[in-house]
Amino acid sequence: MSTSTNPPPASRRWLGLAVIAAAQFMVIMDTSIIGVALPKMQADLGFSPENLSWVFNAYVVALGGLLLLGGKLSDVLGARRVFGAGWVVLIVGSLVAGLAGNVEVELVGRALQGAGSALIAPSALTLLFMLFGATPKELTKALALYGAAAPAGGTAGVFLGGVITEYVDWAWVFYINIPIALVILALVPGVMPAGAPSTRSRVDLLGAVTVTAGLAAAVYAVVQAPAVGWDAARTWIVLGAAAALLVAFFALQAKGRNPLLRLGIFRAPNLAAANLAQALLGAAWIPMWFFLNLYLQQVLGYSAFPSGAALLPMTGLIMLGMIVVAPRAIAAFGPKAITVAGLLLLAAGMAWLSQVDPGGSFTVDVLPASLLAALGMSLAFIPTLGTAISAARPEEGGLAAGIVNTSYQVGSALGLAVMTAVAAANGADQIGNRAALTDGYSAAFIGAAVVALAGALTAAAFLRRNLDAPQPDPTPADQYV
Repeated sequence: MSTSTNPPPASRRWLGLAVIAAAQFMVIMDTSIIGVALPKMQADLGFSPENLSWVFNAYVVALGGLLLLGGKLSDVLGARRVFGAGWVVLIVGSLVAGLAGNVEVELVGRALQGAGSALIAPSALTLLFMLFGATPKELTKALALYGAAAPAGGTAGVFLGGVITEYVDWAWVFYINIPIALVILALVPGVMPAGAPSTRSRVDLLGAVTVTAGLAAAVYAVVQAPAVGWDAARTWIVLGAAAALLVAFFALQAKGRNPLLRLGIFRAPNLAAANLAQALLGAAWIPMWFFLNLYLQQVLGYSAFPSGAALLPMTGLIMLGMIVVAPRAIAAFGPKAITVAGLLLLAAGMAWLSQVDPGGSFTVDVLPASLLAALGMSLAFIPTLGTAISAARPEEGGLAAGIVNTSYQVGSALGLAVMTAVAAANGADQIGNRAALTDGYSAAFIGAAVVALAGALTAAAFLRRNLDAPQPDPTPADQYV
């Protein structure tokens, strides 16, 4: 990635990194903070068991579907400008979600939060490379700290979600975003490089609409299938519409003069394989986190606060792994080996979790297996993220950041949708029946383990051993701007 033409003083770069890490913290916290609050939100707003995952998916589909647009806007308008706009949209979405009195308004608020995060996440990564891209050693440290902000956000989400839901009101899991966002908006002008927006490129809004609608339709079809039937005409009509929209998106990208996603970027060594590994990582990890929250509350009988506290050892280990273990392991063995090892450990941890029992306990059924899965996550995340971004051309930093974030979030949404269907088909829709719930959650853990194993095999087969420098695309760049 290229460095900025107008960077802040060197002494302020690390404060800039703190702001960028806060962005990653918030994006992940907004996916995790609602987990502990789900049972109370279900009761207050009237969500059905099948539709409850949409509290998560409305956010993730909007985030995943609009991340490419956010990355493109970062390259066209300037990363700092888009970064600030994202926080404004996040504030609005948080207000709507917190004030919601019914299912429909709640999902609108969550989608707005996702749209704001879709502007924040790729522009934050672009800014990170602008600040630290010129010094590889500092870049590795910055990426490790940035990566560690994700489990920190996850930790804060489950812990704060528990405290807020138990002692205040679930609406405050959304309101808590607002003061943090205001502080960050005040800091941005002084610590972020201004960058140089492109004056020659346009934004592919039609592409953004088609890919977002296609992803939303695919997730909706999979989530609703257990209730209406996999053989129902409605299921296949919606799946067909999703496929048609996604085909239309790629056709637009192949023929357009200013595509949202320049397909030639995938010629860069390692970029496609690293993004696929990120997608499978998200598709395995997020369902595990989602159903582990439900197992703790609906089977083991934990209230909101103890449920959030129970996940602290797992997320604490992820932070330690990302900051201390992963960078040293990558330096010693290379990103490919660590990616494969991390995904294998994640698969093993989730296979272990699948042995949960209706009369189980946290220390026996949850803690050791979740720690093994957490170690795997911490090892796999950093090398796939760094590989995916560093493989791109310098002028496409925002696009590469948007792609890798999209890969993870879309993988998360589709993985959760599939595992929700798997869990429901195996008894997770029988609220109050602990044995049936456990069977459903166990099936979801097994499914997630299979996905993680597929990720390990993908990384082993397609990732190159060494991180090559980004190669120039044979197609002139001016064609795309």
